[in-house]
Amino acid sequence: MSYKGVKFSWEKDSLSADVLIAYIDAVGFESFEEGEKELKAYIQSEEFNKTILDECLTELKGVRYEVEEIEDQNWNAVWESNYDPVLIKDECYIRAPFHDAKPDYKYEIVIEPQMSFGTAHHETTSMILEYILENDFEGKTVLDMGCGTAVLAILAAMKGADKLTAIDFDEWAYRNSLENVERNGFDNIDVIHGDASAIPQIDYETIFANINRNILLADMHSYVVVLKDKGDIFFSGFYLEDLKYIQEKAESLGLKFVDHKHQGKWIAARFTKIN
Repeated sequence: MSYKGVKFSWEKDSLSADVLIAYIDAVGFESFEEGEKELKAYIQSEEFNKTILDECLTELKGVRYEVEEIEDQNWNAVWESNYDPVLIKDECYIRAPFHDAKPDYKYEIVIEPQMSFGTAHHETTSMILEYILENDFEGKTVLDMGCGTAVLAILAAMKGADKLTAIDFDEWAYRNSLENVERNGFDNIDVIHGDASAIPQIDYETIFANINRNILLADMHSYVVVLKDKGDIFFSGFYLEDLKYIQEKAESLGLKFVDHKHQGKWIAARFTKIN
């Protein structure tokens, strides 16, 4: 199976790889490598359509790209050779099925990456995992928006969450989440393929939304509607300079800023519903 590698670059500080991924994910790209103001995305050669890609990028001014043909190779072997286990706060060990088990850690999660988001290698995911480790989830209802691999929902379930919903718009992520939930032995995580409009009318005590600034701002009202009073919502997927916009929108919807974490240029923030 042949692939094309498309290298995107831009100059604007307001554009991030996450935002660009949100635009191009729906046109067939299967995996991504993020850099500083650049993104390399891979797509099967037969799926690549320059006209569709150009139309997709119309709103993103100043984005340039180069296309190269990738020679056939064992993509699973390449992926596995570049995928390392992740350890969060010396408590949570996240590995792929091809890594050795380490049952001495308090929480061990097995994730089949399959080029989905949320493998805990990215700072935005690891910060939310830290928040989960620091907080009590016993008996709670949890919503994981933009779930990627469902790793956040799985850790919350390991910490005693009772009823969980994991939602992702991406078909790869949805199928991967189903597989990972089953692999880790949980039957109380409902995985849904969709966007904010697919959120069940359930009162959630905790919500994770690790997506990107634009989607968070657009869909935040949908999250707040299903969040219980005094419930917590954890946002991530944006930069430090974006926090003021997230906070302004959140406070207009009755959320109170609690605190935030940062790793490199990325931010995760916690809010509580106060009315």
